[in-house]
Amino acid sequence: MKFFRVALVTVAVAASSMGLWAFQRIADFGFGNDDTPSNAKAEFYWSRLAYSSSMASYGGYGGYGGFGGRGSRFQSWSRDYPKADRQFLIAMHRLTRIDGRSTEQVVSLDSDEIFNYPWIYAVQVQTWSFTDAEAKRLREYLMKGGFLMVDDFHGTDDWQNFMNGMRQVLPDRPVEDLQSNDEIFHTLYDVDDKMQIPGEIWERTGRTYEKDGYQPKWRAIRDDKGRIMVAICHNMHLGDAWEWADDPAYPEVFASMAFRVGLDYIIYGMTH
Repeated sequence: MKFFRVALVTVAVAASSMGLWAFQRIADFGFGNDDTPSNAKAEFYWSRLAYSSSMASYGGYGGYGGFGGRGSRFQSWSRDYPKADRQFLIAMHRLTRIDGRSTEQVVSLDSDEIFNYPWIYAVQVQTWSFTDAEAKRLREYLMKGGFLMVDDFHGTDDWQNFMNGMRQVLPDRPVEDLQSNDEIFHTLYDVDDKMQIPGEIWERTGRTYEKDGYQPKWRAIRDDKGRIMVAICHNMHLGDAWEWADDPAYPEVFASMAFRVGLDYIIYGMTH
């Protein structure tokens, strides 16, 4: 299979004040009321990776109903799902001209279907585990042009557990710290001064960090041509920032940064 690729992504860049307004008023667009068919054609599909977890279910709920919601067993991959995904898509439609399907989807590594979707998002990746076949499929996906964004894992132990899985997939690829002048931070927005983006834990504690993840780590794994294949958001929780963007108690400055980074990553992934 070949990836569905976009030759050119046309973007309408909103003024800063308009962008902030869009983030603050995101709840007004009717989350949960979308009737878009699941097979609707589009140039971009928000795809979340479902994976097997190496850790047992632990306290908390996975999202806003649906997978991982109340009444169902918590699955690590489904944290903040589907509300974070849906609210990000609302912001993307408001701030760009990307023809994205307005509903999210879940993809897995148990078939070649993943090759139809060139951009995937994964969370709580300190818990993921792969069979040899799954690791091979994800490696092929990335080497053929796929883009993976990982988010919502914190501290030393989480990093080690994430890398245990990543080394199954890309055993010989180095991880690098991204610099502010890297192209990925300048595809739509110029994101020079990056902050630590916390989850909703900020509302309860006033902390931006979890565990011993005191400093945000913006990292990546590249292919032989220098293209970023894996964008790593460590010691941060962008998904929560998207999910709680409509909550007056969650600071707008965190939500704005999370949306800008996500949009930069999508446009980079779709054009590189």
